[in-house]
Amino acid sequence: MLAASGFLTIGVFLALVLSRRVSVLFALTLVPIAAAVASGFGGRLGSLIADGLITVAPVAIMITFAVLYFSLMVDAGLFDPAVTRILRWAKGDPLKITLGTALLTLLVALDGDGASTFLITVSALLPIYQRLGMRRIVLAGVICLAAGVMNMVPWGGPTARAMAALKLDSSQLFLPVLPAMLAGILWVLLAAYLIGRAERKRLGVIEVAVANRARPTGADRVRYWANAALTLVLVGCLLAQLADLEVLFLVAFLVALLINRPSWQGQQELLTKHAYNVVLVVAVIFAAGVFTGIMTGTGMIKAMAEGLVAVIPDSAAGLLPVATAITSMPFSLVFTPDAYYYGVVPVLAETTAALGGDPAAIGRAAILGQMTTGFPLSPLTASTFILLGMSKVDLGDHQRFIFKWAFGTTLVMTAVALVTGVL
Repeated sequence: MLAASGFLTIGVFLALVLSRRVSVLFALTLVPIAAAVASGFGGRLGSLIADGLITVAPVAIMITFAVLYFSLMVDAGLFDPAVTRILRWAKGDPLKITLGTALLTLLVALDGDGASTFLITVSALLPIYQRLGMRRIVLAGVICLAAGVMNMVPWGGPTARAMAALKLDSSQLFLPVLPAMLAGILWVLLAAYLIGRAERKRLGVIEVAVANRARPTGADRVRYWANAALTLVLVGCLLAQLADLEVLFLVAFLVALLINRPSWQGQQELLTKHAYNVVLVVAVIFAAGVFTGIMTGTGMIKAMAEGLVAVIPDSAAGLLPVATAITSMPFSLVFTPDAYYYGVVPVLAETTAALGGDPAAIGRAAILGQMTTGFPLSPLTASTFILLGMSKVDLGDHQRFIFKWAFGTTLVMTAVALVTGVL
């Protein structure tokens, strides 16, 4: 009963979002609330929602100060020299910009953290897309592809969970799929090329007049280099994980205010200008907390995992690694990473081992898609809404645009994993 309720809830949610009948905020809250009441959990609704909100509160706090920080840096002109140089290199060619987006994201995403990847890449690249008239959905989509494949690194969440759940180390789980991951990176670059070529066909190569900037004053130069140094320190601290993300962004934002907007009036103007973007993104993140709190607290996700494993016949055990790999990316839309890696994967691995297979193959198959290539499309991860909120792209539009390319990444990596014998 719970499993059926869970699958129905996910199905209704995705149908509403993809059809654009209601807003994502509405679907994330009303659908699970209705499911909880219909399943007999109406009396626990308050505690379920509260648990979910507590879970996403650190992310909401982090994104609040992160959006304010990078908005302040954009206003202060920190990215203007980079934008100017990229425009001169690209010479108004949307294809070069799209490929550059993929390459930049692949580098930034080495930290294994989707939130910081999206914050940095969107802040740096959105002004360029706007300058050329390129679609924001292309920016979000290409970043999604590159960040997804890079989320397979051993210090990223999915691979770390798989190693913990199956008691394996990176030499047993990650290193064997490294050739597949490299193939996935090449596929992402090919996808970026094809998407960029379509943008070039739509827009043409645009003649962009790169304006000569006014000669900065001494105070402007000091402020620019102070902002640049602060941002480099912040990025270094994020990569080194010296503190929680919300703490780092809070401190960085306060220092940035002192550098750029020391007066009360200046600070009020900044908050007024960017309040809409902050509230919009944070509201959706809290709505996602309602969704995951109810789905997890009612036991729906656990029941879905158990139900999924129960329908697999013993005769299909030999095909389990391949089936796990192929379904791993779409299941990012259904299962949270904890539910999948700690609920589904151990049972599949145990079944495979009982029938003479290699249980590690299940873990390798899982990381080819579940919350790796699939996480930047999933409504179950808060970082998805950071990407979409900052690029101002609708979730349904994003999923329709990039799903086939993200699923293609998983299929390419699965094929290479089969050829190399790790599945």
